[in-house]
Amino acid sequence: MERNQELTVAQMREAVHKLGYSTERYGDATLMRFLIARSLDKDKAAKMFVQWQKWRSDFVPRNCILDSEVQDELSAEKVYLQGLSRKGHPVVIVKGNKHISGNDQLQFKKFVVHILDKSIASAFRGKEIGNEKMTAILDLQQLSYKNIDSRAMITGFQLLQSYYPERLAKCYLLHMPGFFVRVWKLVSRFLDKATLEKIVIVTNEEERREFVRDIGEEALPEEYGGLAKLILIQDFKLNPLDH
Repeated sequence: MERNQELTVAQMREAVHKLGYSTERYGDATLMRFLIARSLDKDKAAKMFVQWQKWRSDFVPRNCILDSEVQDELSAEKVYLQGLSRKGHPVVIVKGNKHISGNDQLQFKKFVVHILDKSIASAFRGKEIGNEKMTAILDLQQLSYKNIDSRAMITGFQLLQSYYPERLAKCYLLHMPGFFVRVWKLVSRFLDKATLEKIVIVTNEEERREFVRDIGEEALPEEYGGLAKLILIQDFKLNPLDH
């Protein structure tokens, strides 16, 4: 970390302390994510960090969402976790044609957090560094009108933006049907500039080849041009952490 970044992190730690919270348990890499998300404004980053701590304490009191809390969502078998991409990012795949909008919005929010937490944790090697990122693939193949759920997409992206700053490396949208364009235009209004810049809508063969190169054949399932088998997120085993 450069000297000016170290100074900014130190100033952010002080700003968080003035708000009545502590950064003692968090390394510089974690704090830098919040600073980057707030254009290196230490006060705005400190406010975001405190909001994240409050939310985490309220919404994820055990520091994880158990499978048993999101069993209905898991049973749809629509989310897969594939290991690490060529760049070392966990690859999570969501199959849109297996999603059906439900009435339990709380469980869906918990499910999003479960996906994000487990995906990011799959990058840990002994311990969390704090700057781990993930790559997401949203597969819209064979999507029908019953699968369209703009509220769910907006909820997922808003949780990501508000509480997982700089955790998304890239998000690929595959096989987007024509009727989904209007839905995406609505959803994208709720995304900030930094998030939109990380989203790639794959529309032609050249973009598909770049997508395969970026992910890498080892992590990418066969149906997308790779060598791997699909792994349901509930079947993915995380590496134990050092104590």
